[in-house]
Parts: sequence; structure tokens; C-alpha cells
Amino acid sequence: MTGSEAPPSFRLAYVPGVTPDKWARIWNERLPDVPLALTQVPAAGAAGVLLDGGADAGLVRLPVDRTVLSAIPLYTETTVVLIPKDHLVTAADEVTVADLADEIVLHPLDDVLGWERLPGRPALERPATTADAVELVAAGIGVLLVPLSLARLHHRKDLTYRTVTDAPASGVALSWPEDAHTDLVEDFIGIVRGRTVNSTRGRQPEPARAKEGKQTARKQTAGKQSAGKQTAGKQAGGARRGTGSGHRGASGGGKGKGRSGGRGGKPRRH
Repeated sequence: MTGSEAPPSFRLAYVPGVTPDKWARIWNERLPDVPLALTQVPAAGAAGVLLDGGADAGLVRLPVDRTVLSAIPLYTETTVVLIPKDHLVTAADEVTVADLADEIVLHPLDDVLGWERLPGRPALERPATTADAVELVAAGIGVLLVPLSLARLHHRKDLTYRTVTDAPASGVALSWPEDAHTDLVEDFIGIVRGRTVNSTRGRQPEPARAKEGKQTARKQTAGKQSAGKQTAGKQAGGARRGTGSGHRGASGGGKGKGRSGGRGGKPRRH
């Protein structure tokens, strides 16, 4: 690498609610010479960032366009309803969509649940963002259904949440452009899948590969030496067996002659 070349880096985009801290820590431990740049992007704009080359990979919300993006689903979040702490819904540990039939359900423009039909009664206007919708919930205007991570992200002391058992759920995936599956992307795939440093499915660091190559070479050399010794042993054994058989033949001939001569030397009985 010349002085004018920048060191390699890995750019990871992630959407609100996703926490990449654990994976980032493992990356920094395994690849300390490759800086990891984290960038938060809106859920709706994540695919565009990846396709435009703004990031090498991203932690995004499903679904994604599989014709241009690869994706590995990681987990599916629980959906909750965000409500004021004194709301009647707080009397239950969990609720269903039908339990919200009389509520004004806010539907922000950046919603990530992909409703086919929104439950409850619609608000007069759609809030621009989830953050705006949270403010309306705090003001007593309506309730809001979001993935659990977004409820925690927008935590307020005057609000709480309850699980909605039959609401759509949001899945999170690791995604990257279909034609940009690089070694660094493979390294990050190994991290999110829990592979060890020496896993054969992941790309090993250069020192590990070099060490493995030396071990293979030593095994091959030892194997050749062992094969040579076995061949030499077989040849020597064959020679010994040939010599022994000649001795047995000579001894047998002498013994035969002795028996014949003995019988021939006996006197005849009259």
C-alpha cells in the first residue's frame, strides 16, 4: 500500500431501533486494522443507501428487494401499542388488535409494520415521523403500534406499552447489494451468525491462513516420508522371504535324501 492509499474500512448502515453495538465490538476485536463506520439511516431509505454505494452493508427492516439485494434475516420483533400510563389498556398484560377497535390509531408516514388494514379509528392526518406520533400519544390524541425497539427508543416517563399478540411484526436483516459480496461483508456475516475466528465457513485472517498452510505442508511432508518407509519395508521383507524359501528348499532336499538312503541301507530279511 502506498502512502496515498487509504486503509480499508467497512461502512455499516442501520435503521432506527436496531442496536449494532455488540457486533461492532466484535468487529473491532477481530479486525482492528479495518475501521467500522456506523451510519443510522431512515428505514425507508436504507435500500437506496446500499444500492447507491453509501454503505457496504446494512441492518435493515424486511422486506427488501431480493432482485438487487441479498439479505440474511436475523430476528423478528414483538409489536407493542404505545399508550399513556393512565390508559385503560394498561390493565392487561397483552392485548389484541380487536381490543383497540375504539381507539384512534396513529399511522406515521415512516411506519415499518406494513399494515394491510390499520386497526381502530384513523386520525385526521398521518404524522410525518414516528417521533411525531409519539408526541401525539403523550398528548392523548391516540395510540401507536410499533416494534418493541422503537417503543424503547422513544421512551418517555409518561408513556408505557403492551404487547399486541396478533399485530404484524417487523423483521430485521443484514443486507448488502447482490453484486457486492466482498470479503469484508463475509467477515461481518460471520460475526452476526456467531462464527468463531477460526470457523471454516468464515474468512480467516491472513496470519491464520498462513499458519494453516504451514501445518498442511508439514502434514504432507510427514505423509510422504511415512509412505517411503512403508515401501522400503515391503521391499526388504520380500527379499527376506525369497531367501528363506531357498533355504527351506535345500533343507527339504537333504532330508528327503536321508530318508531314502536309510531305507536303502537296511538288510533284507530272509
